Amino acid sequence: MLDIFRGIFSAMVVFFHMSAFSNTPVINNNFVNNSDLFVDFFFVLSGFVIAYSYREIDGSNKLQQFLKKRWLRIYPLHVVMLLAFVAVELLKHLFAGHIQINNLNNANNNWMSFISSLLLLNSIKMPGVNDVSWNIPSWSISAEMISYVFFGGIMLLLFEIKKKAYRNYFAGAIVMIAVITVALVKGNGMLNYSYDFGYLRGLAGFFTGVLCMSAFGAFKSRIDAMPARFFHIAEVMLIVTIGCFIYTGELLKQTGFIYLILFFSAVLIFSFEKGFISHWLKQSGMLKRMGQYSYSIYMTHALLLSLFNIVFIRLLHLPATAYTWLFALNYLLIYKVSEWTYNNIEMRFAKKSSHIAKAVQTAPKEVIYAKELLSTL
Repeated sequence: MLDIFRGIFSAMVVFFHMSAFSNTPVINNNFVNNSDLFVDFFFVLSGFVIAYSYREIDGSNKLQQFLKKRWLRIYPLHVVMLLAFVAVELLKHLFAGHIQINNLNNANNNWMSFISSLLLLNSIKMPGVNDVSWNIPSWSISAEMISYVFFGGIMLLLFEIKKKAYRNYFAGAIVMIAVITVALVKGNGMLNYSYDFGYLRGLAGFFTGVLCMSAFGAFKSRIDAMPARFFHIAEVMLIVTIGCFIYTGELLKQTGFIYLILFFSAVLIFSFEKGFISHWLKQSGMLKRMGQYSYSIYMTHALLLSLFNIVFIRLLHLPATAYTWLFALNYLLIYKVSEWTYNNIEMRFAKKSSHIAKAVQTAPKEVIYAKELLSTL
């Protein structure tokens, strides 16, 4: 169920970036204009699943294995898309004398931003980097990897000092420090930063997810015993609240931590999959596949949006208002390309080792679910 939300929200991020090319109320509206906030849901969900799947890291070898698995899960597609953007920049200069090229010299796509992207440091403010660059959404992959390093390091530290019960204190402290640091440096409560303080945004969301997993474990039996009506009402209220909070994002972004609380609540309630909304959404094979391909959708869409716009708007001279229907065709293209990259790039580097596969066969239902969801993160 939570993976389905990843698919839906990744689509909303696609439409958020698509709105730069379009001129239609279908795409250019308050809800889509603030859909970049769904990135925080990804961070919270990631922290939830990672904390569920890695209850203990009891040695440096385990830490290396953890980081290697996460690196292999996210880096191959990241570097493929980064090189694709480099190829586009080279082609622009190659054909500059033959056709009109808009934005021939993108100042943000420079050597420093390339190196920071290559090293997955592009969520940290670096000298010579003044905005998002190359594959624009990849800043969040940097923030994700930094969160993995923090999580793995803390888990190993707590094991070494025999204080595993302190994990929630560390997680809560990281969330508070990240939020307060951004507020002090920027002078406001906003969290929607990317190339500069994106890593703090990622840490705040990720460790909110860690706290959410702890709440799930602590209150699972009590919440599980609630009547079905509770879950029906809670799911409806959460969907309505998410819709309202995203729609009014320009106002509520000033207190960015409320989105952490909102997505904490959503992940916690929908993880039980007991409401009628959960039941209804799980019937859709398309939504399940969108969730499965969501990382590829997220990583490929920026390039495909640009190429699509060049073909249909600049070459075929369709008006920007044509995105009233072009948005569906554009998303279908992104979906099909992402299906290919998922199968041929993502999964090629994300094969599970034989001992994990064997463990899953005898694991409880909840752990099996966590392992399946982890493979899509």
